[in-house]
Amino acid sequence: MTSRGRVVIAGAVAQRPARAGHAWVYLQYLLGFRRLGWEVLFIDWLEPEMCVDASGRACPVGRSENLRYLDALMREFGLGRSYALLDPSAGTIFGISRLEARRQVADADFLINVMGYLKDEDLLALSRRRVFLDIDPGFTQMWRELGLADLLDGHDAFVTVGEAVGTAGCSIPTCGIDWIRTPQPVLLDEWPVAQGESSTITGIGSWRGNNAPITYEGRHYGLRVHEFRQFADLPKRSGRDFEYALDIHPSETADFELLRAGGWRLVDPLGAAATPSAYRDYIQGSFAELMVAKGMYVSSRSGWFSDRSICYLASGRPVLAQDTGRCETYDAGLLTIDTLDGAVAAIEEVCSDYPRHRRAAREIAESRYDSDVVLGRLLNKVGAT
Repeated sequence: MTSRGRVVIAGAVAQRPARAGHAWVYLQYLLGFRRLGWEVLFIDWLEPEMCVDASGRACPVGRSENLRYLDALMREFGLGRSYALLDPSAGTIFGISRLEARRQVADADFLINVMGYLKDEDLLALSRRRVFLDIDPGFTQMWRELGLADLLDGHDAFVTVGEAVGTAGCSIPTCGIDWIRTPQPVLLDEWPVAQGESSTITGIGSWRGNNAPITYEGRHYGLRVHEFRQFADLPKRSGRDFEYALDIHPSETADFELLRAGGWRLVDPLGAAATPSAYRDYIQGSFAELMVAKGMYVSSRSGWFSDRSICYLASGRPVLAQDTGRCETYDAGLLTIDTLDGAVAAIEEVCSDYPRHRRAAREIAESRYDSDVVLGRLLNKVGAT
């Protein structure tokens, strides 16, 4: 196949080893662009203080579990010669050489800088067109408006997965930018319809995550924890089996007790999502997903939709998704919830005709989130041909 061009994607994978759900965010883009005929390069960077060896002790980047994880991940998907891991403190690079990285960046039609993660001035200066990709809508824009962090400077185009950003119903500031809105992609070949059935409704996520809540223009925007508590009694109320691979700190004793009292079974996300295949198996071994969003996405009416939920849909697993202001609604496969009572009713609806909801879930993934369609449209919008 003749190459259509080259795209560079910069982001953070090595700093989060054994968190394959996070890695899949980048794989959908890398593998999706490659499927469309583009050559791809992934650029990551890692400070030494982020590095640990297999026993959890601090170590140099070159001997770290972080590098081993990234290298194994890239090789698994045929990208072993398509990544560069930068160690800015020592000026070293792993994967391809810096000379080769510079050549590929200069040759690329554009560079997608996820959350502005790449800061290397040398590489950024070589890029013909720098595209900022916002995967955390609300935080990105409010940080800038409040003077907390400016991730947007130095880019030529701005893309967000908050599909309501810039519309009348969304309270996220635009920062004077004409945002390109896009859904997140899924590579359908990597996420076939799952076989077999389960009785367990599942989910994967972090209780708090890395970001702090934000108060902007007198309004408070919270995290997943602030939304999840209202669904604490859902297993008990619905009489169904619920399990969550939840990244929650052991010190959250009150919330642990709240969830256990409500009937939740909690499992370690480092087991459920340690590798790309383990992550996929966990999703495809579910009855359906309960998707509880961060308070930021809900309160701002951002139009955000989870990349993980898209994987459930592609697998033919229905999704019960908290309402974030998405414009599209469905009567099967993907049901929107905003209250505990609404969640109970949605579960009963899915159970009443599960085969129909399974078929509809896959159809939504094919029509709305197929990487061929999503990335093809995105290429046009960012000015690549």
